[in-house]
Amino acid sequence: MARAPQKDLLSRLADAGEEAIQKLGDMPGAHRAAEAVGSVRDRLDELQKRVRGIEELERRVAKLEHELAALKKRRAPAAKPKAPRKPAG
Repeated sequence: MARAPQKDLLSRLADAGEEAIQKLGDMPGAHRAAEAVGSVRDRLDELQKRVRGIEELERRVAKLEHELAALKKRRAPAAKPKAPRKPAG
Protein backbone atom coordinates (compact mmCIF):
# COMPACT_ATOMS: atom_id res chain seq x y z
CA MET A 1 0.00 0.00 0.00
CA ALA A 2 2.87 2.37 0.68
CA ARG A 3 4.02 2.10 -2.92
CA ALA A 4 0.86 3.50 -4.49
CA PRO A 5 1.28 7.07 -3.13
CA GLN A 6 4.96 7.10 -4.21
CA LYS A 7 4.03 6.06 -7.72
CA ASP A 8 1.37 8.72 -7.83
CA LEU A 9 3.84 11.31 -6.58
CA LEU A 10 6.45 10.30 -9.16
CA SER A 11 3.85 10.33 -11.94
CA ARG A 12 2.67 13.75 -10.86
CA LEU A 13 6.23 15.08 -10.79
CA ALA A 14 6.91 13.66 -14.26
CA ASP A 15 3.73 15.24 -15.61
CA ALA A 16 4.61 18.57 -14.01
CA GLY A 17 8.06 18.42 -15.59
CA GLU A 18 6.59 17.74 -19.02
CA GLU A 19 4.17 20.63 -18.63
CA ALA A 20 6.98 22.94 -17.53
CA ILE A 21 9.05 22.02 -20.60
CA GLN A 22 6.07 22.66 -22.88
CA LYS A 23 5.45 26.04 -21.25
CA LEU A 24 9.12 26.98 -21.68
CA GLY A 25 8.89 26.14 -25.35
CA ASP A 26 5.81 28.33 -25.75
CA MET A 27 7.42 31.39 -24.14
CA PRO A 28 8.17 34.30 -26.52
CA GLY A 29 11.97 34.27 -26.09
CA ALA A 30 12.40 30.53 -25.78
CA HIS A 31 13.68 30.06 -29.33
CA ARG A 32 16.32 32.75 -28.88
CA ALA A 33 17.36 31.31 -25.52
CA ALA A 34 17.72 27.84 -27.04
CA GLU A 35 19.85 29.26 -29.86
CA ALA A 36 22.01 31.14 -27.36
CA VAL A 37 22.57 27.98 -25.32
CA GLY A 38 23.52 26.09 -28.48
CA SER A 39 25.86 28.89 -29.51
CA VAL A 40 27.55 28.89 -26.12
CA ARG A 41 28.01 25.12 -26.35
CA ASP A 42 29.63 25.45 -29.79
CA ARG A 43 31.92 28.23 -28.59
CA LEU A 44 32.92 26.21 -25.56
CA ASP A 45 33.78 23.22 -27.75
CA GLU A 46 35.94 25.44 -29.97
CA LEU A 47 37.66 26.94 -26.93
CA GLN A 48 38.45 23.47 -25.57
CA LYS A 49 40.02 22.50 -28.91
CA ARG A 50 42.17 25.63 -28.89
CA VAL A 51 43.29 25.06 -25.30
CA ARG A 52 44.34 21.51 -26.18
CA GLY A 53 46.35 22.98 -29.07
CA ILE A 54 48.01 25.49 -26.76
CA GLU A 55 49.00 22.73 -24.34
CA GLU A 56 50.72 20.85 -27.18
CA LEU A 57 52.55 24.02 -28.23
CA GLU A 58 53.68 24.62 -24.64
CA ARG A 59 55.14 21.10 -24.53
CA ARG A 60 56.97 21.66 -27.80
CA VAL A 61 58.35 25.02 -26.62
CA ALA A 62 59.52 23.49 -23.34
CA LYS A 63 61.30 20.72 -25.25
CA LEU A 64 62.97 23.26 -27.57
CA GLU A 65 64.03 25.41 -24.61
CA HIS A 66 65.58 22.35 -22.98
CA GLU A 67 67.44 21.47 -26.19
CA LEU A 68 68.62 25.07 -26.60
CA ALA A 69 69.93 25.15 -23.04
CA ALA A 70 71.85 21.94 -23.70
CA LEU A 71 73.36 23.41 -26.88
CA LYS A 72 74.36 26.57 -25.05
CA LYS A 73 76.11 24.53 -22.35
CA ARG A 74 78.11 22.64 -24.98
CA ARG A 75 79.15 25.82 -26.81
CA ALA A 76 79.77 27.97 -23.71
CA PRO A 77 83.50 27.21 -23.26
CA ALA A 78 84.33 27.69 -26.95
CA ALA A 79 82.27 30.85 -27.21
CA LYS A 80 84.31 32.80 -24.66
CA PRO A 81 86.87 34.92 -26.52
CA LYS A 82 90.31 35.05 -24.99
CA ALA A 83 91.66 38.47 -24.09
CA PRO A 84 94.66 39.44 -26.24
CA ARG A 85 97.98 39.42 -24.46
CA LYS A 86 99.65 42.71 -23.85
CA PRO A 87 103.09 43.04 -25.39
CA ALA A 88 105.90 42.84 -22.87
CA GLY A 89 107.72 45.87 -23.77
